[in-house]
Amino acid sequence: MPAFIGQSTQTLLPRGKAPRVLVVGGGWGGLTTAANLRKQAPGAEVVLIDRNPQFFSSPLSNMWLVGMVDGELLTQDYLRVSEQLGYRFVQAEVQAIDRAQRRVTTSLGTIDYDWLVLAPGIRYQYEAWFGNDRVAADAARTRFPCAYASNSEFLAIKRSLQDFKGGELVMNLPPPPQRCPPSPYERACLIAWYFKTNKIKGHITILDHKPAITPIGPGYRAAFDELYKNYITYVPNAHVQEVDPFNRRIRTRAGDQRFDHAILMAPHKAGDLAWLAGTVSDRSEGWADVDQVTMQVRGDERTFVIGDAIQAVSSLPFRYYPKSAHIANRLGRIVAYQISERLAGRAPERRLPDNLCYMVVNGTPGQALNVQFDYDFDPEGRVRQVQRDFNERTPALFQDDFRWLDFMFGEMFGGIAPPVRPNPAFRT
Repeated sequence: MPAFIGQSTQTLLPRGKAPRVLVVGGGWGGLTTAANLRKQAPGAEVVLIDRNPQFFSSPLSNMWLVGMVDGELLTQDYLRVSEQLGYRFVQAEVQAIDRAQRRVTTSLGTIDYDWLVLAPGIRYQYEAWFGNDRVAADAARTRFPCAYASNSEFLAIKRSLQDFKGGELVMNLPPPPQRCPPSPYERACLIAWYFKTNKIKGHITILDHKPAITPIGPGYRAAFDELYKNYITYVPNAHVQEVDPFNRRIRTRAGDQRFDHAILMAPHKAGDLAWLAGTVSDRSEGWADVDQVTMQVRGDERTFVIGDAIQAVSSLPFRYYPKSAHIANRLGRIVAYQISERLAGRAPERRLPDNLCYMVVNGTPGQALNVQFDYDFDPEGRVRQVQRDFNERTPALFQDDFRWLDFMFGEMFGGIAPPVRPNPAFRT
């Protein structure tokens, strides 16, 4: 039996004199927010809540799946990080969020706050495929997980790859907007590299909802054709119409596909916390309804939502920020700045993020692609995006991927994370 079982109605953390900022969700955005608040608002009490005891990084996880990096390098203990940086960590399940009373109810008790930052991530919208058929939805989730949001799913995919003896592996891409759009292409390349390196007679079919590979289309197309011609088939306009996880069949507008194994990616929407807090409106298309610059929930200046869960930020064609770790980090910085300035009685200036993504496409030699996004305001005040694709796969970008992660981890973890490098057994 646990030594202590909390009651959701009891006060978990008594209030002190300092203003309290409660950060719910310990992903890239939540960790960045907490770390920067400790530096920028030292007089505030910062509390981070997550239901897990450890953080696991999705960036570089595709490399971990095929043995290029050790998993220990991508994880951090939340409690250790919080003690290093000087904020408080609570491991608990959030059960209710009362924004009117500024109170969060957890499995251990209630926590009052002055400012609330939600980092909900995404949820899988299996109901788009299965309606109310939970048996089919659970079969797809457990047998053919996509590892977009769950640490346990990453382990399940890794084990399935280790057990894979050959055959047809199908990966479908969800319709935009999705978490980290280039990640599935990277995963396909690395799994193909794994098959090729280990002489596994496997083939990967990518069923893409989009009409073409994007971003970094030419770079990925070259990798598919030049490195993995016999291992990867790319199918555009493959809008999913029916998924049968029991008979291992998927039907799309581009044709039907049977598979021996699959990575099934259901459509994405804002994570459960965004819905629990009532931040998803009729106009926000299943995402948190926030101000495009401040990330404040509309009608509630004390609540912010950051990361993948936010709605479209512009009426221009790109519409959404990339739902990436880098953007979550940058929005965490922006919100920490917003709160610290308001606590100091100052009006914060308008700030926009940037985005940077590396995608590894080869292991021997190690080679990667890169895409960068910059944001500013057009003459009409709309957020606009400038995208730069680096389509030439190079060893230099492969090494830059590790340097980028080291820099980010230094900010999020306060210098206690060891450098992330390829597995010594992995020859680049």
